[in-house]
Amino acid sequence: MKNLLLIAALAALAPLHAAPSAAPLQSALDKYLQIQTALASDSLKGVAAAAAEMAAITKASDGVIPGVVAVKAESLAKTTDIKAAREAFKPLSAALITVLSAQKVQPGRYFEAFCPMANASWIQAGKKISNPYFGASMAGCGEIRSPL
Repeated sequence: MKNLLLIAALAALAPLHAAPSAAPLQSALDKYLQIQTALASDSLKGVAAAAAEMAAITKASDGVIPGVVAVKAESLAKTTDIKAAREAFKPLSAALITVLSAQKVQPGRYFEAFCPMANASWIQAGKKISNPYFGASMAGCGEIRSPL
C-alpha cells in the first residue's frame, strides 16, 4: 500500500518537472519590455538596471532561459549612451525572440516587430509599433511580423 501511495505521489509531481516554469521567462520579458519602452521614448532611464536584472533572472532560471540572453543583457547593461544601447538591444532582441518562438508565454499578447531601417526586430506588447531603434524620430517605423 505504501508503494502505491508513493507511486501516486510521484506521478502527481511529474507534470511539475516535465515542463519548465514560465515565471523566469515572464520576469525576463517584463524587464526586456521596460528596456524597449525606454528606448522607444529616447531614454536610457532604467535601461542598465533592467538589463542587469534580466541577466540575473536568466542566470537563475536553471536553463529555462538560455545563457546567451544573459550575455546579451549584460552587454546592454554596460552601455552608456543611447546609440550604443540601441545597438546592444538588437542581439538581445534576436536571442529573446528565438526563446519566445519556442515557448509561448502569453500567446497573442507579445509580437515580433521589424524595422527595415534598422534591419532589426524587437518584441513588444500590443500591435501598435513603438520603435526602440529610432524612438520619436521614427516611432511608427516598422511592421508586426508575427505573434510570439
